[in-house]
Amino acid sequence: MSNVNQTEILLESGTNELEIMEFTIDGELFGINVAKVREIMKYSPVKLMQNAHPVIEGIFKPRDTVITVIDLAQYLGLPPSQDISHDIFIIANFNELNFAFHVHGVVGINRISWRKIQKPDKIIYGGNEGVATGIAEFRDHLITILDFEKIIAEICPETGIQLEDIDDLGPRFRSDRKILIAEDSMLLSKMIVECLHRAGYINTIKTDNGQEAWDYLCEAKESGDPIDTHVNLVVTDIEMPQMDGHRLTKLIKEDPTLKVLPVVLFSSLINEEMRIKGEQLGADEQITKPEIANLVSIIDRLTDNTPSEYAEL
Repeated sequence: MSNVNQTEILLESGTNELEIMEFTIDGELFGINVAKVREIMKYSPVKLMQNAHPVIEGIFKPRDTVITVIDLAQYLGLPPSQDISHDIFIIANFNELNFAFHVHGVVGINRISWRKIQKPDKIIYGGNEGVATGIAEFRDHLITILDFEKIIAEICPETGIQLEDIDDLGPRFRSDRKILIAEDSMLLSKMIVECLHRAGYINTIKTDNGQEAWDYLCEAKESGDPIDTHVNLVVTDIEMPQMDGHRLTKLIKEDPTLKVLPVVLFSSLINEEMRIKGEQLGADEQITKPEIANLVSIIDRLTDNTPSEYAEL
């Protein structure tokens, strides 16, 4: 059993780098952001669960916590391990829930710049709904960075963003506030936009990563118009190719013109260490996915969105 010490691996704020844990399935190389990993463990027998999703291998209880085990090889359509006794469980935390991803081996941890991670080809990796969130080039090999949020959302839909949560906020009013969204997961990006539109925020600008969001902000600034004619608030994920959300926040808050913009970090990575990091960079709010109703309430407050200004939806 090996614990991953978060305080040792967390990088200096806003450097646009991440640590990737490389692992193998059927000899193919994949990666996961170390910030998501709680620990790695040797394979352990699991208790089967009736009527569970086909890729849920079962559950096990390493200490006092029951953890769901996901057979990543089966999910990816790859062959099972030839010798399960050497397999590994990667224990990861998503949306404040722990999951064990059953993999065939762990290679190690490497530091890499987000600029070295490219968006995968849509044809090869399943189009907009593909399971790969990025392809990292490190030394002489390529690492497929999996979209673990999408995997969890498919297996356990109830843990994901729920459009119905917006209805619990009560009557909503159409707003002309312009919300810039930086989110690399096509599935989550679509759901966030749908939820914001349902909440009355119909003026949304969607970008696929921090670099695209930053390019949009730079163009808005160079136009000479007041910045609030282009954007009133930024919602950003943390883990994205090209430029991550921490780097984007740092650039915004260090810019004399853009620093007035509220920035909300909306990510499954938010934990105690990440929260400290976000505060150091000047993030106005940080919220864990999938709390979409809370996100809307925060946007209401940060943009001073008052119902009296607009027509009811």
